[in-house]
Amino acid sequence: MIVNQLIDKAMKKAQGAQASLGKSEATNVSFENDRLKSIKSSQSTGMSLKVIVDGKIGSSHTTDIEDIDGIVKRALEAAEFGSPAHFEFPGFQKGKDVKVYDAGVESISTDTMVGLSEEMLALVKKYNQDILLNAGAGKNVNNFQFANSAGAEYSSEATNYSVWVDGQLIRGTDILWAGHSIAWKKLEIDHVKIANKAIDLFKMAEVIAPVKSGKMPVIFTPEGLNVLLLALSLGFDGKNVFLGSSPLSDKMGKKIADERFSITDSPLIDYAAGSSIYDGEGVPHQVTPIIENGILKNFLYDLDTAGRAGKKTTGNGVGCDATNLVIKEGATPFRDMVKNIKEGLLVHSVLGLGQGNPVSGEFSVNILLGYKIENGEIVGRVKNVMLAGNTYDALNNIVAIGDKGEWVGGALFTPPIQVGKLSVVAR
Repeated sequence: MIVNQLIDKAMKKAQGAQASLGKSEATNVSFENDRLKSIKSSQSTGMSLKVIVDGKIGSSHTTDIEDIDGIVKRALEAAEFGSPAHFEFPGFQKGKDVKVYDAGVESISTDTMVGLSEEMLALVKKYNQDILLNAGAGKNVNNFQFANSAGAEYSSEATNYSVWVDGQLIRGTDILWAGHSIAWKKLEIDHVKIANKAIDLFKMAEVIAPVKSGKMPVIFTPEGLNVLLLALSLGFDGKNVFLGSSPLSDKMGKKIADERFSITDSPLIDYAAGSSIYDGEGVPHQVTPIIENGILKNFLYDLDTAGRAGKKTTGNGVGCDATNLVIKEGATPFRDMVKNIKEGLLVHSVLGLGQGNPVSGEFSVNILLGYKIENGEIVGRVKNVMLAGNTYDALNNIVAIGDKGEWVGGALFTPPIQVGKLSVVAR
């Protein structure tokens, strides 16, 4: 394999080396403003080399797989000015099997993807001809080779498949956007279900419901839960913990959320978007409980951060990023959540996520798609409304967790979650 050639050449001057080669073939079908916009097929190749020379890290990347001597030279040169290496490349460890390739994805035709996109458009148009729609489907097949100087070596083949539909409904000065999408590694996405979900979002928004400023209960849909998960993900990122910027740095083993709340990094779920056998550093993926029954159990580490912090990698390299996040289902049906609220909000999507101070948990966002709950019923869409609060306060103020979860984007599985009270500002 080419990666072995890179290792052999690099090790003439380096004390350690890691090489990877990725090839991808993708086909995407997209409709824009009700019409077929494009059918694109593309191929890409990327080759990377990381070396350790005299205790310093150097790396280089290229798209030219013939440039073996060049990438080795550049990586070695970069090591002269590189940061200190706080780790050694790991030896071979056998990873657990997880299904990430589906021949059906590779073989699906562009005609089929065009057809299912047209069917989604027709379903939504049947509900309301005035919605200006976008839709599409995409697939890619990835081949990956990896090796390092410590004897770790593997190759893998994975597929990815995604389907989406969204649209705008313009009525005078009012613009409503809604849509739904799913990404998976297997050809089992129900495009009709996606279209029907989009229709449901539009239906609930037919009436604009006024809302007053104040503190009120909020239900986050699975999609809307990203409002809380952004700060939480930054909080359990091992690098932020090591640097002391995470508010969770000194909370290991302590209660940081309602006892019903549990979240796990789960990279070994068959066909989930974030699944694979190994991380990008040759370390076998593992299931890592992050919060169990409200108690902080683990942070996520890659090799470098773990070495700097005196910890062990959790197989989340490079970057200490989560793979698939799974939030444990609760005991409350969604309908019962709504039924028990006299006045509150259902939040589905927001604008401005990341503004404020997300590392500390603070958020202040505009609600892009949200609904008013009144006397146990969803009565319409809210406009010109902001939501503000703190993620960690909200996690300690959970009223109910839904009994049915769903995948969001293919790498987050969560039920809806109801928070006691958050600040709502209406303009």
